[in-house]
Amino acid sequence: MDDLDRSLIAQLQTDARQSMATLARKLRVARTTVQSRLERLESSGVIAGYTVKLGKDAGRPVIRASVLVSIEPRSQAAILSRLRAMPEIERAFTTSGRFDLLLQVVAHDTAVLDAVLDAVGGLPGVRSSESLIHLTTRIDRVP
Repeated sequence: MDDLDRSLIAQLQTDARQSMATLARKLRVARTTVQSRLERLESSGVIAGYTVKLGKDAGRPVIRASVLVSIEPRSQAAILSRLRAMPEIERAFTTSGRFDLLLQVVAHDTAVLDAVLDAVGGLPGVRSSESLIHLTTRIDRVP
């Protein structure tokens, strides 16, 4: 990837609905250059797809939280298997440091979030968990 590819990706992250002509004008290159770059970025897997980013009023869950989880040795596979069955767990990341997993959780209300946090904390092999409820989004570059 070169600077033009990175600039093209940045433009698409801002608004993926821009036309080839608009992108070409903003990047100061030919429309065919934009088209060939996009085709290459898509075929190589750098661009995995395009999506819709829903607004707050689209019926999405309204409460988000990050949950830091410390687990017993050799229990990660079983815990991840159980977490996959919880639809409120959007993502699970392994981490370095004091905690072993970082969970991204969504819920429609505090009662659901509370139940999810209790369920995570009660999983066999979970030593401890700490939850951080997201309040206001200040920067959001993820579709």
